[in-house]
Amino acid sequence: MTAASLKSLALAGMLTLASAGSFAQNLAIVNGKAVPKTRLDALAAQVERAGRQITPEMAGQLREEVIAREVFMQEADKLGLAQSEDYRNQMELARQSILIRELFSDFQKKNPVTESEMKAEYDKFVAANSGKEYKARHILVEKEDQAKAIIANLKKGAKFEDIAKKQSKDPGSGANGGDLDWSGADNYVPEFSQAMVKLNKGQTTDRPVKTQFGWHVIRLDDVRTPQLPSFDQVKPQLQQQMSQQKLAKFQEELRAKAKIE
Repeated sequence: MTAASLKSLALAGMLTLASAGSFAQNLAIVNGKAVPKTRLDALAAQVERAGRQITPEMAGQLREEVIAREVFMQEADKLGLAQSEDYRNQMELARQSILIRELFSDFQKKNPVTESEMKAEYDKFVAANSGKEYKARHILVEKEDQAKAIIANLKKGAKFEDIAKKQSKDPGSGANGGDLDWSGADNYVPEFSQAMVKLNKGQTTDRPVKTQFGWHVIRLDDVRTPQLPSFDQVKPQLQQQMSQQKLAKFQEELRAKAKIE
């Protein structure tokens, strides 16, 4: 074999290797144009960010999606659609959305919620919710005389729930026999809560209670100390909530610093 032949074989081998390497970097060749594999990787990463796992079947679907997009893009280019003002406006909006998303993601990576921050927030939650909860019923009427008459009827043996359904002007609780469900005393107006917490379980106010809503007859059905979730149970929710709060503060600070004319 001559030296020239050896050079020819070597050159052919190099071209073959180069071609193979190029093919490995590309997903496909569509109408003579290479579709880089990085497009598939980017689309797969987008799907994973949305919380979906890439299965072998889905990987094949994504590959077909990338190829189809290239086919459609080539046709759009032929028609000159990339030159339209509408296209340029939409591209600018898409560019802004992607950059803003990257900005927020970068901020959250650099400013994670710490364990101590979450623990401090949890301690505040416990302090604010460690009081008693009350399960009460009430009948709300417009006039004091009505409330007094209801109290008199209750003392004679009338059923609280039946009167609430017929006479209470609070449509939400009235339909349920006056039931207000479990709640902390602070969730009621002061006049109502002050009268409620003085009652023993099963006891009804012996005098009408006046608030801004009208006149109330209140019965206390039960009292309990709430069972709060542990720190570990609420930690994921705390982390997400506090991360969003940090991000919102960051956004507000940027807006406040901006010079807008």
